[in-house]
Amino acid sequence: MELIEFLRQPWPWYVAGPLIGLIVPILLIAGGKLFGVSANLRHACAACVPGDIEFFKYDWKKSGKWNLVFVAGTILGGFIGGWLLSNPDPINISAQTITDLKALGISDFSGMLPSDVFNWENVASTQGIILMIVGGFLVGFGARYAGGCTSGHAISGLADLQLASLLAVIGFFAGGLFITYIIYPFIF
Repeated sequence: MELIEFLRQPWPWYVAGPLIGLIVPILLIAGGKLFGVSANLRHACAACVPGDIEFFKYDWKKSGKWNLVFVAGTILGGFIGGWLLSNPDPINISAQTITDLKALGISDFSGMLPSDVFNWENVASTQGIILMIVGGFLVGFGARYAGGCTSGHAISGLADLQLASLLAVIGFFAGGLFITYIIYPFIF
């Protein structure tokens, strides 16, 4: 199998899972760093917004430079994986999920994201505003209020056996279930 074809295939859980799990010990060995993405907004604001805002007065180069590089690499990797190495085959999802999504009016499963929801026409609709703007604000606010995002709490925090991270992850999952089973059917 050619390398490009190999990279286009989904990675099985027994490869992707351990690679994600190795992030924590690698970061700890590399200087006691913690994994997380949501703090990068603060680092970016501290780097780009001069002024007298106390929250942004800290040495972002010392504490956040590596994390900004990590996020830039994540964005670049997403572009490479999503556009340059994209697999033209439809995403393999369960029959029950397809049935549930069809009940919500989502019927196109040809790409990575359902185009019935993620398209330019929906951005300016009431549904699009609720999903993208209000949802994005709530995710950002929740991540800062919880002291970190799902990746930081679930990967680093749980690996460090932090009770606050366990509570945050339980809250993230409870919120996800609430949105999926209560809010989404109302919106769709």
